[in-house]
Amino acid sequence: MPTQRKPSIVFVHGIWADGSSFSKLIPTLQAEGYEVIAAQYGLDTHAGDVAAVKSTLARVSSPAILVGHSYGGSLITAAGTDPRVVGLVYIAALAPDADETSQSQQAKFPVTDVFSHIEVADGRVWLKPNGVACFAGDLTEEEQKLVWATHAAPAGDLFNQKVEGTAWRSKPSWYIVANEDRTIQPDLQRFVANRMAATTFEIDSSHVPMLSKPNFVLDVIRKAAQAVQKDTTE
Repeated sequence: MPTQRKPSIVFVHGIWADGSSFSKLIPTLQAEGYEVIAAQYGLDTHAGDVAAVKSTLARVSSPAILVGHSYGGSLITAAGTDPRVVGLVYIAALAPDADETSQSQQAKFPVTDVFSHIEVADGRVWLKPNGVACFAGDLTEEEQKLVWATHAAPAGDLFNQKVEGTAWRSKPSWYIVANEDRTIQPDLQRFVANRMAATTFEIDSSHVPMLSKPNFVLDVIRKAAQAVQKDTTE
């Protein structure tokens, strides 16, 4: 009997975060029978981060959906050209074209509030404690403190680096626009979603809807998974 094979889900985090930023999504998806893993990488080089995402793809069954948040969108744009990937979900994310970097894409839009609350030290870009409100302002105070305490600082030149590959030109894409984002301009999000002809959803949230509006994000991931499911014979 033909059965619907659920795709694997690979989460790809942004800067000032790690795989735990998807902690409100992973248990539910696992309970629903999805194979789920969150890629972890050092935010040292763009090429190294993309390689880590591809290595993580090897730990799950194909086909797989990549779910990228923020800078993670740049990573899934490059890594998503891998033949094991059948779909891309962007969460308030960057999605550079072949001639763009994460930085050059953002430079086309007004600077957001968060960049007034950063400090460059030891070659890394750190988020100051008062900057977490720009990043995750719709979380509780307790959750915001946790986000700051666990944030991962990227290398200072990370956003100026580029890796070949523009997966959204050939793979189906879904995009969640965070309307109240103070980290990546919502207008930038709408621009890239429109450019990639993504199935687009908007939510009134900060930069981290997967933490503040997890049920909404889960519904979008389910829609993407259902769209790419293939009939398989056991």
